[in-house]
Amino acid sequence: MRLDIVSLFPSICAGALGESIIGRAWRKGLVEINLVDLRDFTHDAHRTVDDSPYGGGAGMVLRPEPLFECLSSLTGPESRVVLLCPQGQPFTQGIARRYACLTHLILVCGHYEGIDERARQCLMHEELSLGDYVLTNGALAASVVADAVIRLLPGVLGSADSSQEESFSQGDLLEYPQYTRPVDFQGMEVPAVLLSGDHQRIAQWRAEQRLLRTLSRRPDLLQQHFDTQDNGDDDEHD
Repeated sequence: MRLDIVSLFPSICAGALGESIIGRAWRKGLVEINLVDLRDFTHDAHRTVDDSPYGGGAGMVLRPEPLFECLSSLTGPESRVVLLCPQGQPFTQGIARRYACLTHLILVCGHYEGIDERARQCLMHEELSLGDYVLTNGALAASVVADAVIRLLPGVLGSADSSQEESFSQGDLLEYPQYTRPVDFQGMEVPAVLLSGDHQRIAQWRAEQRLLRTLSRRPDLLQQHFDTQDNGDDDEHD
Protein backbone atom coordinates (compact mmCIF):
# COMPACT_ATOMS: atom_id res chain seq x y z
CA MET A 1 0.00 0.00 0.00
CA ARG A 2 1.00 3.57 -0.67
CA LEU A 3 -0.19 6.09 1.92
CA ASP A 4 0.10 9.85 1.35
CA ILE A 5 -0.67 12.26 4.20
CA VAL A 6 -1.17 15.90 3.17
CA SER A 7 -0.66 18.29 6.07
CA LEU A 8 0.72 21.65 7.12
CA PHE A 9 2.55 19.82 9.93
CA PRO A 10 3.92 16.56 8.47
CA SER A 11 6.45 16.27 11.30
CA ILE A 12 3.56 15.42 13.66
CA CYS A 13 2.76 12.39 11.52
CA ALA A 14 6.43 11.49 11.16
CA GLY A 15 6.80 11.30 14.93
CA ALA A 16 3.63 9.30 15.48
CA LEU A 17 4.17 6.81 12.67
CA GLY A 18 7.94 6.43 12.91
CA GLU A 19 7.92 4.44 16.14
CA SER A 20 7.08 0.91 17.28
CA ILE A 21 5.25 -1.55 15.01
CA ILE A 22 4.20 1.02 12.41
CA GLY A 23 7.69 2.46 12.21
CA ARG A 24 9.18 -0.99 11.63
CA ALA A 25 6.63 -1.73 8.90
CA TRP A 26 7.52 1.57 7.25
CA ARG A 27 11.26 0.87 7.38
CA LYS A 28 10.77 -2.68 6.06
CA GLY A 29 8.79 -1.40 3.11
CA LEU A 30 5.55 -3.15 4.10
CA VAL A 31 3.89 0.22 3.52
CA GLU A 32 5.07 3.26 1.58
CA ILE A 33 4.32 6.43 3.57
CA ASN A 34 4.75 9.84 1.96
CA LEU A 35 4.34 12.90 4.18
CA VAL A 36 3.38 15.83 1.97
CA ASP A 37 3.70 19.46 3.09
CA LEU A 38 0.83 21.42 1.54
CA ARG A 39 2.97 24.58 1.62
CA ASP A 40 5.18 23.05 -1.06
CA PHE A 41 2.34 23.74 -3.51
CA THR A 42 2.23 27.50 -2.98
CA HIS A 43 3.92 30.11 -5.18
CA ASP A 44 4.40 33.17 -2.99
CA ALA A 45 7.25 34.18 -0.73
CA HIS A 46 5.22 33.50 2.43
CA ARG A 47 3.97 30.06 1.26
CA THR A 48 0.40 31.11 1.99
CA VAL A 49 -2.18 28.31 2.13
CA ASP A 50 -5.07 30.07 3.89
CA ASP A 51 -7.21 33.20 3.75
CA SER A 52 -10.12 34.78 5.62
CA PRO A 53 -13.59 33.38 4.87
CA TYR A 54 -16.00 35.20 2.56
CA GLY A 55 -18.99 36.41 4.53
CA GLY A 56 -16.95 37.08 7.62
CA GLY A 57 -16.34 35.02 10.71
CA ALA A 58 -13.47 33.94 12.89
CA GLY A 59 -10.49 31.93 11.75
CA MET A 60 -8.98 31.12 8.39
CA VAL A 61 -9.86 28.72 5.58
CA LEU A 62 -7.51 26.63 3.43
CA ARG A 63 -7.45 27.99 -0.11
CA PRO A 64 -8.39 25.73 -3.03
CA GLU A 65 -5.35 26.38 -5.25
CA PRO A 66 -2.69 24.47 -3.26
CA LEU A 67 -5.11 21.62 -2.57
CA PHE A 68 -5.98 21.22 -6.24
CA GLU A 69 -2.33 21.37 -7.30
CA CYS A 70 -1.21 19.00 -4.58
CA LEU A 71 -3.85 16.33 -5.14
CA SER A 72 -3.49 16.59 -8.90
CA SER A 73 0.13 15.55 -8.46
CA LEU A 74 -0.73 12.64 -6.15
CA THR A 75 -3.92 11.01 -7.37
CA GLY A 76 -4.24 8.22 -9.88
CA PRO A 77 -6.97 5.80 -10.99
CA GLU A 78 -6.67 3.71 -7.79
CA SER A 79 -6.37 6.60 -5.31
CA ARG A 80 -8.87 7.12 -2.50
CA VAL A 81 -8.84 10.67 -1.09
CA VAL A 82 -10.13 11.13 2.46
CA LEU A 83 -10.51 14.42 4.33
CA LEU A 84 -10.06 14.39 8.11
CA CYS A 85 -12.54 16.85 9.60
CA PRO A 86 -15.13 17.07 12.43
CA GLN A 87 -17.99 16.89 9.91
CA GLY A 88 -16.99 13.48 8.57
CA GLN A 89 -18.50 10.09 9.31
CA PRO A 90 -17.16 8.41 12.46
CA PHE A 91 -14.08 6.28 11.89
CA THR A 92 -14.59 2.59 12.67
CA GLN A 93 -12.67 -0.66 12.50
CA GLY A 94 -14.78 -1.61 9.50
CA ILE A 95 -13.55 1.45 7.62
CA ALA A 96 -9.97 0.60 8.62
CA ARG A 97 -10.38 -2.89 7.15
CA ARG A 98 -11.79 -1.41 3.93
CA TYR A 99 -8.87 1.02 3.61
CA ALA A 100 -6.36 -1.76 4.26
CA CYS A 101 -7.48 -3.36 0.99
CA LEU A 102 -6.67 -0.24 -1.04
CA THR A 103 -3.63 0.22 -3.23
CA HIS A 104 -3.35 3.97 -2.61
CA LEU A 105 -4.86 5.99 0.23
CA ILE A 106 -4.51 9.77 0.55
CA LEU A 107 -5.35 11.38 3.90
CA VAL A 108 -5.87 15.15 3.76
CA CYS A 109 -5.58 16.91 7.11
CA GLY A 110 -8.11 19.61 7.82
CA HIS A 111 -6.76 22.81 9.38
CA TYR A 112 -8.09 26.08 10.78
CA GLU A 113 -11.81 26.55 10.11
CA GLY A 114 -11.75 23.99 7.30
CA ILE A 115 -11.11 23.92 3.58
CA ASP A 116 -12.69 25.81 0.69
CA GLU A 117 -15.94 24.05 -0.21
CA ARG A 118 -14.92 23.75 -3.86
CA ALA A 119 -11.94 21.62 -2.88
CA ARG A 120 -14.16 19.53 -0.64
CA GLN A 121 -16.69 18.87 -3.40
CA CYS A 122 -14.25 18.22 -6.23
CA LEU A 123 -11.32 16.44 -4.59
CA MET A 124 -12.56 14.37 -1.67
CA HIS A 125 -14.08 10.92 -1.98
CA GLU A 126 -15.19 10.86 1.64
CA GLU A 127 -14.71 12.58 5.00
CA LEU A 128 -13.78 11.05 8.35
CA SER A 129 -13.97 12.18 11.95
CA LEU A 130 -12.47 10.52 15.03
CA GLY A 131 -15.41 11.65 17.13
CA ASP A 132 -17.59 14.54 18.21
CA TYR A 133 -14.79 16.88 19.23
CA VAL A 134 -12.39 19.28 17.53
CA LEU A 135 -8.60 18.97 17.30
CA THR A 136 -6.15 21.79 16.59
CA ASN A 137 -5.37 20.22 13.20
CA GLY A 138 -5.97 17.00 11.33
CA ALA A 139 -2.43 15.63 11.55
CA LEU A 140 -3.15 13.77 14.77
CA ALA A 141 -6.37 12.35 13.32
CA ALA A 142 -4.56 11.24 10.16
CA SER A 143 -1.91 9.51 12.26
CA VAL A 144 -4.59 7.59 14.16
CA VAL A 145 -6.31 6.48 10.95
CA ALA A 146 -2.97 5.53 9.38
CA ASP A 147 -2.00 3.46 12.43
CA ALA A 148 -5.32 1.60 12.45
CA VAL A 149 -5.02 0.82 8.74
CA ILE A 150 -1.34 -0.09 8.53
CA ARG A 151 -1.49 -2.61 11.38
CA LEU A 152 -3.99 -4.60 9.29
CA LEU A 153 -1.62 -4.97 6.34
CA PRO A 154 -0.04 -8.40 5.78
CA GLY A 155 3.16 -8.93 7.75
CA VAL A 156 2.86 -5.84 9.97
CA LEU A 157 1.78 -7.61 13.17
CA GLY A 158 3.77 -10.51 14.53
CA SER A 159 0.76 -12.82 14.35
CA ALA A 160 -2.06 -12.69 11.83
CA ASP A 161 -4.46 -13.61 14.66
CA SER A 162 -3.54 -10.48 16.64
CA SER A 163 -5.82 -8.23 14.59
CA GLN A 164 -8.62 -10.80 14.55
CA GLU A 165 -9.09 -11.33 18.29
CA GLU A 166 -9.27 -7.74 19.52
CA SER A 167 -12.15 -5.37 20.14
CA PHE A 168 -14.26 -4.53 17.06
CA SER A 169 -12.47 -7.06 14.84
CA GLN A 170 -15.09 -9.78 15.20
CA GLY A 171 -18.43 -8.04 14.91
CA ASP A 172 -19.22 -5.29 17.40
CA LEU A 173 -18.18 -6.93 20.67
CA LEU A 174 -15.32 -5.86 22.93
CA GLU A 175 -12.34 -8.10 23.55
CA TYR A 176 -12.32 -10.65 26.38
CA PRO A 177 -10.05 -10.15 29.46
CA GLN A 178 -6.39 -11.09 29.09
CA TYR A 179 -4.04 -12.60 31.71
CA THR A 180 -0.36 -13.54 31.88
CA ARG A 181 2.14 -14.67 34.55
CA PRO A 182 2.08 -14.93 37.51
CA VAL A 183 -0.95 -17.13 38.13
CA ASP A 184 -1.48 -15.49 41.55
CA PHE A 185 -0.73 -11.78 41.94
CA GLN A 186 -1.53 -10.21 45.32
CA GLY A 187 -4.30 -12.73 45.87
CA MET A 188 -5.84 -12.19 42.42
CA GLU A 189 -5.76 -15.44 40.46
CA VAL A 190 -6.01 -16.18 36.76
CA PRO A 191 -9.37 -17.86 35.98
CA ALA A 192 -8.93 -21.61 36.22
CA VAL A 193 -10.43 -22.24 32.80
CA LEU A 194 -7.48 -20.48 31.14
CA LEU A 195 -5.10 -22.94 32.84
CA SER A 196 -7.12 -26.01 31.92
CA GLY A 197 -5.74 -26.59 28.43
CA ASP A 198 -9.29 -27.26 27.25
CA HIS A 199 -9.48 -25.09 24.12
CA GLN A 200 -13.22 -25.55 23.69
CA ARG A 201 -13.96 -24.40 27.25
CA ILE A 202 -11.54 -21.49 26.85
CA ALA A 203 -13.23 -20.40 23.62
CA GLN A 204 -16.64 -20.59 25.30
CA TRP A 205 -15.40 -18.59 28.31
CA ARG A 206 -13.93 -15.91 26.06
CA ALA A 207 -17.16 -15.65 24.06
CA GLU A 208 -19.14 -15.22 27.30
CA GLN A 209 -16.68 -12.62 28.60
CA ARG A 210 -16.98 -10.61 25.37
CA LEU A 211 -20.74 -10.45 25.83
CA LEU A 212 -20.50 -9.53 29.52
CA ARG A 213 -17.83 -6.88 28.97
CA THR A 214 -19.74 -5.31 26.09
CA LEU A 215 -22.96 -5.33 28.13
CA SER A 216 -21.30 -3.53 31.05
CA ARG A 217 -19.24 -1.03 29.05
CA ARG A 218 -20.90 -0.54 25.67
CA PRO A 219 -24.50 -1.81 25.68
CA ASP A 220 -25.11 0.12 22.47
CA LEU A 221 -22.66 -2.20 20.70
CA LEU A 222 -24.42 -5.24 22.10
CA GLN A 223 -27.68 -4.14 20.50
CA GLN A 224 -25.87 -3.66 17.19
CA HIS A 225 -24.40 -7.15 17.54
CA PHE A 226 -27.77 -8.84 18.01
CA ASP A 227 -29.37 -6.73 15.28
CA THR A 228 -26.67 -7.88 12.87
CA GLN A 229 -27.18 -11.52 13.87
CA ASP A 230 -30.96 -11.19 13.42
CA ASN A 231 -30.49 -9.69 9.96
CA GLY A 232 -28.15 -12.51 9.04
CA ASP A 233 -30.71 -15.08 10.14
CA ASP A 234 -33.39 -13.34 8.08
CA ASP A 235 -31.17 -13.43 5.02
CA GLU A 236 -30.64 -17.17 5.41
CA HIS A 237 -34.40 -17.74 5.31
CA ASP A 238 -35.05 -15.59 2.23
